[in-house]
Amino acid sequence: MKDYNEGEPEVLMIEESLADWVINKCDTWRDHYEANYSLKHEEYYRLWRGIWDKQDVTRESERSKIISPALQQAVESSVAEVEEATFGRGTWFNITDDMDDPEKEDVAYLRNKLHESFNKTKIRKSVAECLINAAVFGNGMGEIILEEIKERVPATQPIMDGNMQAVGVEIVERTVCRLQPIMPQNFLIDPVATSVEDALGVAVDRFVSRHSVEILQESGVYYDTYVGTATPDFDIEPDQDLTTFADDKVRLTKYFGLVPRHLLEKARKEKEEEDNEENVSLNYEENEEEEGEEKSYYVEAIVVLANGGICLKAEENPFMMQDRPIVAFPWDVVPGRFWGRGICEKGYNSQKALDAEIRARIDALGLTVHPMMAMDATRIPRGSRPEIRPGKLLLTNGDPREILHPFNFGQVSQITFAQADALQRMVQTSTGAVDSTGVGGQISGEATAAGISMSLGAIIKRHKRTLINFQEAFLIPFVEKAAYRYMQFDPDSYKATDYKFTATSTLGIMAREYEVTQLVQLMQTMSPDSPAYPALIEAIINNMNISNREELIKTLQQAAQPTPEAQQAAQAAQQAQIDFQQSQTDALKGQAAESMARAEKIKAEAAAIPQELEIQKMKAVTTNLQAGTKDDKEFERRLKIADLKLKQKDLQVKQQSVFLQQRKDVTPTPQPAAPPMEQVQ
Repeated sequence: MKDYNEGEPEVLMIEESLADWVINKCDTWRDHYEANYSLKHEEYYRLWRGIWDKQDVTRESERSKIISPALQQAVESSVAEVEEATFGRGTWFNITDDMDDPEKEDVAYLRNKLHESFNKTKIRKSVAECLINAAVFGNGMGEIILEEIKERVPATQPIMDGNMQAVGVEIVERTVCRLQPIMPQNFLIDPVATSVEDALGVAVDRFVSRHSVEILQESGVYYDTYVGTATPDFDIEPDQDLTTFADDKVRLTKYFGLVPRHLLEKARKEKEEEDNEENVSLNYEENEEEEGEEKSYYVEAIVVLANGGICLKAEENPFMMQDRPIVAFPWDVVPGRFWGRGICEKGYNSQKALDAEIRARIDALGLTVHPMMAMDATRIPRGSRPEIRPGKLLLTNGDPREILHPFNFGQVSQITFAQADALQRMVQTSTGAVDSTGVGGQISGEATAAGISMSLGAIIKRHKRTLINFQEAFLIPFVEKAAYRYMQFDPDSYKATDYKFTATSTLGIMAREYEVTQLVQLMQTMSPDSPAYPALIEAIINNMNISNREELIKTLQQAAQPTPEAQQAAQAAQQAQIDFQQSQTDALKGQAAESMARAEKIKAEAAAIPQELEIQKMKAVTTNLQAGTKDDKEFERRLKIADLKLKQKDLQVKQQSVFLQQRKDVTPTPQPAAPPMEQVQ
């Protein structure tokens, strides 16, 4: 076993308990928070709530206490956009299974079961509160609380041997996970950490009702110890502007993180020694058996303290994934720092300038609108009260027109209206929140469609950036941790399997309207007969926030799928089209064959023309011969020559026909390449 005190000076050899170690850490972390963030967060809270404080004055002579609602609108608009994008479709997370798993029903069952449980514990309301905290203070934090509740459900039970039914209530014990939002003044973290996971530890320090602690003590969750009375501390109150109630409150400090192992074992032994001597001896034997094993100095634990030092719970992390039951995310990441940058911090300077402008105008109105009177004090009766009000009678020693003179300080400049409007646009520019006033008049119709698209595109990208940060750092870790706790403490309803959790986010309201406008413009460029037209209509309906959206989409999908009769008619039409094309092909082939036959005939007739000319020539030659004379021999000789030429011509025509038929029937084969010169030689 490692000697934790080895090498330390004797001055540090002080008996330190686990409660003292945790309280010292929490006090150090609180000093760091109060020195760097506490005053800023308090002012952000007042600006968001519209609460005036003397610390918020911009000049010494300021009398007006008005606070412009520009920053309030920016916070609520940004939070509404992220919340609508997350929960706008009902199903706000999804679960994927391993690709090799053939059974997909367990994934659907777990998803539906988690959705049902989250709806009962009102997780959406808690997440919305965490989003508000993130927008105002820069960070949204939440604690995952595991509770065992007794749920009452209506039930019937047979009585009188089954002849009657008794109607009553059945009590069912269930394990549920709740999400409790944490205000920044109630959250403590290691100053050098940038996330909950890489910190030494985190702590939740808040006031709770005494009865909630007593109930947990009765159930055995907390040690049965006297907790005493909490000391008032306005720094950790949720609303520091209200008068606090000091009775029946307990300051509960929950620490989740690493603690020295020897301090944890010491605290557990002391508690066991107080409860039962037998348990102490058994615990000593277990420690002696494990004494030879090398253990780390720190161990992940959960420590609960009451009123700054009374230990109510000290144990190793009981969760199977060894994760901390805290989820947190920054609205906008600040590099190298846990505390992020919220909407109030982004629009702080513009809001202060806008408040100063409006308050100065209101103070000036008090001097210009209300009537004032200048008078000669030497000519006013002694002891009179020269007040200005309707029906008031002023006594003067002389002519009142010479003694009394009404006056004012001039008129308020109209330029303050334009300045206030410009400052309000600066708040929207710095925060990225847009309402009906628009950005520089672009939304209200003073700009072109391209200008509106460019402006909205930049704003939507900023909201998308925050949405992705919120999902990856807060939403998905919460779903994972809650699912793992259900698998561990309610295995009958939740099967312990390795699942992948993904967020099912949609577009916000502003982004959805922007996308619908683009889809409508795209539909105007095509005809209703286009195949893409039904798909565009389905996309437009999918972006609408109407009650029967799913029914309309299902109707469109059914209309897109043809009926069996329509399929048969389409097949018949397709077959008729194929037959028509085949008949046209056959007709063209017949016309081609007829043309070829006509060409052969023309060729034959052309070949026979020289023969006819030769015959006509011979006939002309022989017409001048007379029978019975010596011309008979000449006639016979000419006849033989003509017959020989006719046979020769006939043979040439037959050879030409055979040659043409061979060229038509026989496909020419490629000739072999000539051998090299060396082979020829």
